[in-house]
Amino acid sequence: MIDDIIKMFDVVSGQEHGSIVKVLLIGFAFGAIILYSRLDKFEKMAGFMIFEDTLVPRMAMTTVALSSVGFYFLVESGYATYNIKPTMLGGLIIGGILFGIGLVILGKCPSAFLVSVSEGRLDALVGVIGGMFGGYVFTIGYPYIQQILGPDLGKIRVPDFFTEHSLLIVFTLSGILLTIAFLLPTIEYEDPADINEKNK
Repeated sequence: MIDDIIKMFDVVSGQEHGSIVKVLLIGFAFGAIILYSRLDKFEKMAGFMIFEDTLVPRMAMTTVALSSVGFYFLVESGYATYNIKPTMLGGLIIGGILFGIGLVILGKCPSAFLVSVSEGRLDALVGVIGGMFGGYVFTIGYPYIQQILGPDLGKIRVPDFFTEHSLLIVFTLSGILLTIAFLLPTIEYEDPADINEKNK
């Protein structure tokens, strides 16, 4: 197992994404933002699913919009590269359904699992173990399920259809997301634990 962990660090350091220290610092910063915004809480995600909290969609749309513009200029200036995954419709549909089921059951997206585990939440630990087991099953069974994933349609990007106006496409889509995030009403669901904490 130690050899596998060392191999994992070698893979990360060999992908030209920066040093291990830089990757860890970015991960710590991401975790701190998740904790500060309380997006690791089941109640926050549940509030979004029953339309009683708008923090999750507003933060997601704002993050995607701003990072799209920032990443575009990083690529154009040579500080980053795209790593686009191939489009396989069957895999996307099945993966989306499985992701949605997991999201509803556990009340958080995969990126928030480890943050919740660091807080000592056992429900998140179950999700992490389940995710690792699912990844193992997928790896072992990949040769058998490859046909279900569908044909490889290539690495598809919207700006590739408008190569001369890619910057305009990025600004337009980002502007639409920011506008929707701004127009959404601010509704925050407070679970009983939060209310009791404030009343102390």
